[in-house]
Amino acid sequence: MRMGAVVRRALAASAVTALAAGLTSGCRYEPPRGTGPARTAPGAGHADSRPARAALHAKSANPGASAQPGKGARPAKPAAGPAAPAPVRPLLMASGSRSGQVRELQARLRELGLFDRNPTGFYGSVTTASVTSFQARRGLARTGAVDIATWSALRSVTAPPSRTALFPTTSKPLGRPDPRCLTGRVLCISKSSDTLAWMIDGRVVSAMDVRFGSQYTPTREGSFTVYFKSRDHVSTIYKTAMPYALFFSGGQAVHYSADFAARGYRGASHGCVNVRDKAGIAALFDRTRTGDKVVIYR
Repeated sequence: MRMGAVVRRALAASAVTALAAGLTSGCRYEPPRGTGPARTAPGAGHADSRPARAALHAKSANPGASAQPGKGARPAKPAAGPAAPAPVRPLLMASGSRSGQVRELQARLRELGLFDRNPTGFYGSVTTASVTSFQARRGLARTGAVDIATWSALRSVTAPPSRTALFPTTSKPLGRPDPRCLTGRVLCISKSSDTLAWMIDGRVVSAMDVRFGSQYTPTREGSFTVYFKSRDHVSTIYKTAMPYALFFSGGQAVHYSADFAARGYRGASHGCVNVRDKAGIAALFDRTRTGDKVVIYR
């Protein structure tokens, strides 16, 4: 009996040893192939599975990216775009442009008789028509816009405009002076161009815009002289201010008009010659003398 107990204890100890060896050997149960997913081996934690899932997610988001470990994802090659358009000759100026170069363009066109206004620096319908006429004259494409070819051709046949040509003092070109304006000190006033030129011995010293009386109160035409000057004059008939008045015929005078300055040519005088440039007429008032000539003509 004692020997049997010893044998039983020995056999039990051997079984425990064998069981312990099996648990620490890394062996695991594997189901037959095709019957289900394999279980994760002991020791394979979540930390090892995260990089694999991240790489899989990145690859699905960017199919062209590299999945090699330790390397950055390569961007996918961009798809080939449409072919580049053929180069277009650049425009320097066109309708709607506003610049000093446009002002020079207008002055050069005016030199050729193709622009009948003073330069403004704004490229509008009148400038477009003038450019088209120049292009037709030179055998260029009649676009009405200024490209390099048009600008080069225009510069080759015109002179650089002076500052006076670029920035005239009147909104319209001065009219051709009457022969009576070519000698002495003269206020040379043209009804055709709506301008007054202060001239000394045929030379224009200054110029300004003017307007005249209506058909019911016309401004007289002819040759007169300044017979009276009144700096702060007020009309005794109409009770309106007539600053810097230079009287030349009865109650008619050259003077500053606030209405002309505000409304332009939408109004008319009662027979006087209105000036809207206050600084200009103030300077003219100081320069003129009693006895200076006034010539009003068409």
